[in-house]
Amino acid sequence: MKDQFPLVSIVMLAWNRKDDVRESLMHIQEIDYTPLEVIVVDNASTDGTPEMIENEFPDVRLIRMFKNIGIEAYNIGFENAKGKYIVIIDDDSFPARHAIRRMVQVFEEDERLGVVAFDVRNYYNYDEIKNELEHTDETAEVKAVASDYLMSFNGAGVGIRKDLFKKIGYYPEEFFLYNNEMDCAFKIWDAGYRIEFYSNIVSYHKYSPKNRASWRAPFYYTRNAFWLAWKHYPMDMALKTTLRLIYDCFYYSMEQKTTVYLKAMWSAFSEAYKLKGKRKAVNRAIAEKLRVPFNISFTFYR
Repeated sequence: MKDQFPLVSIVMLAWNRKDDVRESLMHIQEIDYTPLEVIVVDNASTDGTPEMIENEFPDVRLIRMFKNIGIEAYNIGFENAKGKYIVIIDDDSFPARHAIRRMVQVFEEDERLGVVAFDVRNYYNYDEIKNELEHTDETAEVKAVASDYLMSFNGAGVGIRKDLFKKIGYYPEEFFLYNNEMDCAFKIWDAGYRIEFYSNIVSYHKYSPKNRASWRAPFYYTRNAFWLAWKHYPMDMALKTTLRLIYDCFYYSMEQKTTVYLKAMWSAFSEAYKLKGKRKAVNRAIAEKLRVPFNISFTFYR
């Protein structure tokens, strides 16, 4: 490695998941890499999460928010992180034991690699798959390489260069929830860095059905889909995507007998002032190749 054993910062955002946070932090203690700092930003939990962290994990740096400010709270943790690399996790996810060591290895070998996308696996299959690839350090043959499209990443397990992340402005605070990774992906590719996926750099995530029963996911995915197009697409692509999203909002509202998509569309237009000064169309080749799953917005009530 060019820079032997650089500091890595793990940043978690927590909100009312005390037991999940405890379990994730216990797994993090088993990671085979040092030096490592762990930062938990608590989004005004009311279930005793911050008190549990203070009492049971004194080495974890806890940052308390006074109210739930959504993904903007992540940015507080990112700015306070001292590591050369930041690993982002949810409050119900954690990196596998060897993940960070392998991540640092590939980062140190390639200065234009901006993001290492972990293989985010279902925690509920943990006992079945935890030993897979545990006894090999090979990385050259396990990254996903595609010539016809560009990829984003899953925020339940991803590593990113701190200096690059700071340069692009971290997560988009105006999004509040969802599609923040895709927003970053546009800016990372446009800055001349790459996002690559490695199947032997693993994190585990408790995929929960709760989000599908909530209005939050369809609302914010839909609203932020408009904003992604308006912030990053060239004008003609932004217009075309906007018209398609408007059509889809009406169509799927009728199909699924819900008003949430229409409310999200109204919010996108009425709160567009939040995007002031933030539009920067990316290179057309990036806009055309980066896969944006706009249709995910309309799958929650099927």
